[in-house]
Amino acid sequence: MAKPLTDGERRKQISVRGLAGLGDVAEVRKSFNRHLHFTLVKDRNVATRRDYYLALAHTVRDHLVGRWIRTQQRYYERDPKRIYYLSLEFYMGRTLQNTMVNLGLQNACDEAIYQLGLDLEELEEIEEDAGLGNGGLGRLAACFLDSMATLGLAAYGYGIRYEFGIFNQKIVNGWQVEEADDWLRYGNPWEKARPEYMLPVHFYGRVEHSPEGVRWLDTQVVLAMPYDTPVPGYKNDTVNTMRLWSAKAPNDFKLHDFNVGGYIEAVLDRNLAENISRVLYPNDNFFEGKELRLKQEYFVVAATLQDIIRRFKSSKFGCRDPVRTSFETFPDKVAIQLNDTHPALAIPELMRILVDVEKVDWGKAWEITKKTCAYTNHTVLPEALERWPVSMFEKLLPRHLDIIYAINQRHLDHVAALFPGDVDRLRRMSVIEEGDCKRINMAHLCVIGSHAVNGVARIHSEIVRQSVFKDFYELEPEKFQNKTNGITPRRWLLLCNPGLAETIVERIGEDFLTDLSQLKKLLPLVGDEALIRDVAQVKQENKVKFSAFLEKQYGVKVNPSSMFDVHVKRIHEYKRQLLNCLHVVTLYNRIKKDPTQAFVPRTVMIGGKAAPGYHMAKKIIKLVTSIGDIVNHDPIVGDRLKVIFLENYRVSLAEKVIPAADLSQQISTAGTEASGTGNMKFMLNGALTIGTMDGANVEMAEEAGAENLFIFGLRVEDVEALDRKGYNAHEYYNRLPELQQAVDQINSGFFSPREPDCFKDVVNMLLNHDRFKVFADYEAYVACQAQVDQLYRNPKEWTKKVIRNIACSGKFSSDRTITEYARDIWGAEPPALQTPPPSLPRD
Repeated sequence: MAKPLTDGERRKQISVRGLAGLGDVAEVRKSFNRHLHFTLVKDRNVATRRDYYLALAHTVRDHLVGRWIRTQQRYYERDPKRIYYLSLEFYMGRTLQNTMVNLGLQNACDEAIYQLGLDLEELEEIEEDAGLGNGGLGRLAACFLDSMATLGLAAYGYGIRYEFGIFNQKIVNGWQVEEADDWLRYGNPWEKARPEYMLPVHFYGRVEHSPEGVRWLDTQVVLAMPYDTPVPGYKNDTVNTMRLWSAKAPNDFKLHDFNVGGYIEAVLDRNLAENISRVLYPNDNFFEGKELRLKQEYFVVAATLQDIIRRFKSSKFGCRDPVRTSFETFPDKVAIQLNDTHPALAIPELMRILVDVEKVDWGKAWEITKKTCAYTNHTVLPEALERWPVSMFEKLLPRHLDIIYAINQRHLDHVAALFPGDVDRLRRMSVIEEGDCKRINMAHLCVIGSHAVNGVARIHSEIVRQSVFKDFYELEPEKFQNKTNGITPRRWLLLCNPGLAETIVERIGEDFLTDLSQLKKLLPLVGDEALIRDVAQVKQENKVKFSAFLEKQYGVKVNPSSMFDVHVKRIHEYKRQLLNCLHVVTLYNRIKKDPTQAFVPRTVMIGGKAAPGYHMAKKIIKLVTSIGDIVNHDPIVGDRLKVIFLENYRVSLAEKVIPAADLSQQISTAGTEASGTGNMKFMLNGALTIGTMDGANVEMAEEAGAENLFIFGLRVEDVEALDRKGYNAHEYYNRLPELQQAVDQINSGFFSPREPDCFKDVVNMLLNHDRFKVFADYEAYVACQAQVDQLYRNPKEWTKKVIRNIACSGKFSSDRTITEYARDIWGAEPPALQTPPPSLPRD
């Protein structure tokens, strides 16, 4: 097969990357050389690859700055309603290529870098991922920022500038080993420190009540230093801001404790304060009640609210109109979206500022707070819900504890008036959970303190209403909404899959990049021979390219004409990587039993990080690598089955593997995955989905037609019925010989001959306390996988299904999601007016 074009060669043929005018190319070259010389103080003779990357990053950043200043100036003058997206995670990945794409600079940069004798793709690989997130929740926040800028909303992302993001994963002897992610080691050219906006955040202390009001005294102060990162919209000259806070000790930190001779110790103790923004907690869907984490949650909220209020008071409109010294109009000018319960303290903190500082009376303050805040729920797993010990609050945030008690008292009085004598309901609905250790239920606080509560896929929002917050739904049904998640088609199609993007542009033009519903225009072309050929060819090129990457990075050889069966996401029991393992073992056993049979060759790729303290998840990784060790070295199997664990799965690796996938595994137990967004990325990039009726899979099946996905397994109702009856894994183990064989092999040490007992605890869990019912779906899953094989044998029919899926993926753009948030929750219609480019005079 002919060697595929490099991305660089392909880009030159691709219109959507922006035409490389000669002037643009010359300008980029000149700017690049200037930055190399003056910013990096390097001569071409001694410059490293990293110097070249940084010179290019500064060159591209220069194109952002004018638009960034112009956008912010415009918001100041027009004073639109501002949207504040509060999240403890922003999983941004790399910035260089995304910025070039959104500014339409990619071809000009490519050509200029080529003329300088360098390779753009090689420079892009030098950039570290900004891994300030664990998985779906943090990546969703990043997609939302892209869409808010593309829609021209006056939006701000607020979070923490972790010095160390999600750990780098190394696989050593088949086990996960964590390494610190020192992503700032070589500096970050995309951020701008803003020391002039540094703000104090208070901890500990005591509360004093007096006739003048309430005061929070004798606190410890930590300073919050903002770092701003520009967020460009797609070719619309809008550049919004992501502001991340870093913790800084005040200069007098610990020095006023006139501890004679303790000067050195006091300066060293500055680290204690600055630890707040040191590291991202690496748990996905799991609550760990550590004091440092609570400090992080308050730190981001306290700094952000001060900033929001400063901007509210000092906007141009505010200067002209004294109404701004009153907070009546606050909810008309400010929307705060809470990404899960992690920033829930925004509710009591806003109350504290309004009541204690601005002297607004309680009732009015509560009305303002509720109208301003809205809460997005991301999980129904009980172990993920944040329940903080009251004792920790008492020590760390005593005033906020008082405020939460007062909020809860008024809330319970209201419920008691509506449901007299229903004490059980009061207990269920209280923010304070009684027991050995009194706890604060942050989800209840969010629901009570917000005017809108949403789930992130239709089935999830239904579970939120009918189960998780049933009592609250009965109280205020109008508060509950659905906002199905989406992904940005700029990063997740145009940037990561230029070949497919261009194939689509040739058929329907490029407007779909900002209106993904236009992909529907491909439906009449599902049978078009040329399109079928082009889509299949792009997929094959992506597979060849990813195969070369795998060989270079990990030294593994895979067969690019095999089916690429991909299961990438955080490792968690509910995501059921174990079900995938059982299928792989079953395939292996079938090949061994009858090697002469015709098998569809498969390369099974599983990737994802396990939380460092999650023993079972780490065992699952060891199991995958162990199965791979046996399967990949069995000469009878040959290249009909390969099992690869994709080490250190992250945004930049997702951008490589997703365009190469044939099959996307989305196999969580029905009712456990709130939405999923990887599922949408695979659909948009021409993989077919094997999945349960869970999360957004339900809506994907609805959009494309269930017959165009491989849907299997228990539905939510079946899971509930099985729970009522009592799930007995032994039933399935005894009835299904292939399952029994696979389980026995894992249990006996067939896949771990040097440690025969290695997986006994995994098997024990599966047989005796598996909350996620792996065996109950095994039979249907294996049968469904056989249908996958059957279709893969007919490449033309397979590709027709692929085209149908792509054509029906338009709903899953984050542009659509954000348009719905703006309309239904924030009350901020995206503006028609575009920001004029920096070259034009301002109106």
